[in-house]
Amino acid sequence: MSARAQRGAAQTAVPFDLKAYLTATTTRVNQALDRLLPKAGVKPGTIHRAMRYSLFAGGKRLRPALCLAAAEACGGDPGAALPLACAVECIHTYSLIHDDLPAMDNDDYRRGKLTNHKVFGEGIAILAGDALLTQAFELVAGCRDWPRYPHGVLVLDLARAAGSLRLIAGQVADLEAEGQRVSARQLRYIHECKTSALLACAVRLGGMSANCTPAQLQALTRFGHHVGLAFQIIDDILDVTQSSAQLGKTAGKDTAAQKATYPAIVGLERSRGIAARLTRQAFAALRGFGGRAAALHALAAFLLDREK
Repeated sequence: MSARAQRGAAQTAVPFDLKAYLTATTTRVNQALDRLLPKAGVKPGTIHRAMRYSLFAGGKRLRPALCLAAAEACGGDPGAALPLACAVECIHTYSLIHDDLPAMDNDDYRRGKLTNHKVFGEGIAILAGDALLTQAFELVAGCRDWPRYPHGVLVLDLARAAGSLRLIAGQVADLEAEGQRVSARQLRYIHECKTSALLACAVRLGGMSANCTPAQLQALTRFGHHVGLAFQIIDDILDVTQSSAQLGKTAGKDTAAQKATYPAIVGLERSRGIAARLTRQAFAALRGFGGRAAALHALAAFLLDREK
């Protein structure tokens, strides 16, 4: 195809409909979660109601969407990635339940609804988070595996992302940084561990479900890492620029708790610039996937454009 023809094709290409994509993936993931998790009436009903309360509290299922989109980018079947996408969402929801506890962020609202401990009490909320964490590994263990990525590799990838060196490390560092003077380097570490690690894991698992090549897996890892950092920086920005009604959770909590955030350390405009640069780096990581990465491109853009 000539350069002129390529330009013409680009101009006439149908824009990616992210809203429709997220609606479809959210419906698909919700149906799978409903099918794969114990029903609310299964004994002991209290714990299963608490698990489902937070798991189905709303949200766009961005991490599962990234997992399914990564499978598509590598030429795989998103259906094969579905249990892995659900496992990531269980990990994410468990982390939110625990983050909202009085001993952690002490928040009353999440996604516009009362937090788990405000409805079920702190003890059940802790156990609901524990149960969702455990459920995630049951889902991975019960799904199929692939020639390059047997079950051991899949479980290990999720365990590392959720463990004391990444997700939990980020939460520990975040707690210890409250009220302290934190450098930009330390803050990047918190965000890399607390947010970026699980996002990168989501796209990695999606790629693995397509039996992706090592080079593809490396590219997806770079993409997830950069998008995760940009995502958390935008969250920091939104905490100081939007209302509680807009956020669906208590605004200004980070400032009130003297948490380390990008706007507090480097300023609002520089924070926006860093998020934009990270997203450009994420786009660059997708160059080798061509048009199959349209969903990943659109999702990355959405994560950055949440402020608008």
